[in-house]
Amino acid sequence: MNVKSIHRIVLLAGLLAAGVACAAPELVLRYDRPAQDNDQGWEKEALPIGNGRIGAMVFGQPGREHLQFNDITLWTGDDKTMGAFQPFGDLAVELPGHERGATDYRRTLDLARGVHTVTYVHKGVTYKREAWASYPAQVIVLRLSASRPGQYSGSVALTDRHGAHLAVANNRIHAAGTLAGFVLPDQAPSSNVMTYASQVQVLNEGGKVVADGKRIKVEGADSITLVLGAGTSFVMDAARRFNGEHPLARVTEQVNRAAARPLAELRTEHEKDFASLVGRVDLDLGATPAARRALPTDARLLAYTKQGGDPELEAQYFQYGRYLLVSSSRGSLPANLQGLWNNSYSPPWNSDYHTNINIQMNYWPAEVTNLSELAVPFFDFVNGVAPVWRRDTALEFKRKDGKPVRGWTLRTESNPFGAMGYLWNKTGNAWYAQHFWEHYAFTRDERFLREVAYPMMKETSAFWQDYLKELPDGRLVAPQGWSPEHGPVEDGVAYDQQIVWDLFNNTVEAAGILKVDPELRATLTRMRDRLAGPRIGSWGQLLEWLEEKKDPVLDTPQDTHRHVSHLFALFPGRQIGPVQTPELARAARRTLEARGDAGTGWSMAWKMAFWARLHDGERAYRMLRGVLAAPGARASEQAGIFSEHNNAGGTYPNMLDAHPPFQIDGNFGATAAIAEMLLQSQAGEIHLLPALPKSWPTGSVKGLRARGGYVVDIAWRDGQLVDASVRGLSGAGRVKVRYGAKVIDVAIQQGQNRSIGAAQFQ
Repeated sequence: MNVKSIHRIVLLAGLLAAGVACAAPELVLRYDRPAQDNDQGWEKEALPIGNGRIGAMVFGQPGREHLQFNDITLWTGDDKTMGAFQPFGDLAVELPGHERGATDYRRTLDLARGVHTVTYVHKGVTYKREAWASYPAQVIVLRLSASRPGQYSGSVALTDRHGAHLAVANNRIHAAGTLAGFVLPDQAPSSNVMTYASQVQVLNEGGKVVADGKRIKVEGADSITLVLGAGTSFVMDAARRFNGEHPLARVTEQVNRAAARPLAELRTEHEKDFASLVGRVDLDLGATPAARRALPTDARLLAYTKQGGDPELEAQYFQYGRYLLVSSSRGSLPANLQGLWNNSYSPPWNSDYHTNINIQMNYWPAEVTNLSELAVPFFDFVNGVAPVWRRDTALEFKRKDGKPVRGWTLRTESNPFGAMGYLWNKTGNAWYAQHFWEHYAFTRDERFLREVAYPMMKETSAFWQDYLKELPDGRLVAPQGWSPEHGPVEDGVAYDQQIVWDLFNNTVEAAGILKVDPELRATLTRMRDRLAGPRIGSWGQLLEWLEEKKDPVLDTPQDTHRHVSHLFALFPGRQIGPVQTPELARAARRTLEARGDAGTGWSMAWKMAFWARLHDGERAYRMLRGVLAAPGARASEQAGIFSEHNNAGGTYPNMLDAHPPFQIDGNFGATAAIAEMLLQSQAGEIHLLPALPKSWPTGSVKGLRARGGYVVDIAWRDGQLVDASVRGLSGAGRVKVRYGAKVIDVAIQQGQNRSIGAAQFQ
């Protein structure tokens, strides 16, 4: 038994002695009917599995199991044209006759194990299917078994979505092709394509398997196991134009190895690997009444929309965001607007990497919910594509002396090859750099800071050193910016100013830690302090632009735009907070009150984080009620949660975020915001339960991360702290811990657990 396990047993015993409930919610989504096998069912009802690179939406029809699968690197477009993220193909198992007469149907997604399961009874036989996407094996596995031998007769088909050549041999269906529309500059037309391949091996126990045209026919099998592999020629290397070797040999080897192993070994390996990530955080927000808990997830969501009162569902939703991040951001490209799941040739917004909030929101939960390594694909992506961004930036932006600016910046839309579209979102570079700094802040990985984060932060700071504009009064402003996606383009918008402040502040701190570049540190400190900073307007609001607008809507209490970009300094920034800048925090509150609670999924998630940073647990919880409500629910259907607006966003029956349509950032943002309600560390101290709502009177959380390299466990009862534990993962040091208005100073050695009781804050 490891130290972490021993500590949790000790903490559990203490909590039980104190009378604190510690039962973790069931981490299983449950349904009593299959997903509709159509576009609506794909978005709202099918359930996702993924290993970070390949994934599938699973439908669970008794007569036809359908896995619509993706590889996160299958894109049209190049470094000149945007293109779009593409569906890869479909794997289907046809079971004639099973579509009629199935009873006792059950469909589940186990978030802790990463396994999708379907069971039903047909003609007295119990059928079971299990599907998972293995990161260690780099394949998707679908296992079909039955309570009696010889029950499986049907066919298996692999359908390619882009016209690849299909072949069947040795109980395996092969597909290999090229994706039109991917153009590599300066190469012969014959090589202006991305190559890709997929294949499925059909393994049977009992009965027989034979080729039937482009399908594989199964007759009288006891069970069937399908091993699906897929891949593309994409490589994260601008020097190679992002195109590497044909993936066929690699995919074949992955399928060969997985198919040769015992099924139980494959499953155990996957479950252990998956649980090693998801299992790092336990969250108990209180017990749900048994009758509500017994409902299928879709019915439970509807009941929650109308009545609330389901803390276990709220905790499950928190863990679902972590499940999705584990499933869509591991060892390949970062999670895109839909994670890695897409069934459309022209998905919304190309399912791209939006730079003005969306990809950043995808990674908000990575550090605080103890999944730091899942941010690495984002860092690799930024470093890999930066050469293209540098080229385009040098062509577009010049210094006063006419020379190109240093560094790089971005437009609002971007793809994996460096192509960009729509308006320039120039501070997107600095917002990206914040994630590099945050990874160090949470992990205290000094090697990462020195070799990866600081060089990127320093280069990004160089862009803003070259590009900032001086006003007659000596203040520095970002020229010709936009407050996404709202208002005019002009100098010194608050969104830009706050993000540049954050960049300079973090870079100065990073250089100090590394003991490098003293002259640069001094320069950036002076420039940071000359930036036009946050200001308060005539009705108490935080100004969105450099000067207050004289406009019938903009900068008025009537402005309810979904973007509240000028509160970046509150979250995810750290320039504004209730303790260190109370007047600015009150202005941020006034702005949020005017903007209202409704919005798209990601917008409500961001507002939820804002309210958490303002230490207002009731308003943050109100936003959670909206995020987790059925999309488009009227105020009367939400127990008065939104009295002034209808709710545009929300959660679909499969618990994916409704932008609408499906857009995954709302899931990730809400998970991060729940963590912010329970633990904050941006202000140089560990703040316990900063925004605990009355709806969670008793509960516990274990495994959250705090800046400085700490793991924190917290338990509370009747709305009050009972006990906390802070474990130091980095070197010895002292940390300030806050609960309410009281702050204590705690010394922690590396690897040490320090227990902190409520009495210490008296």
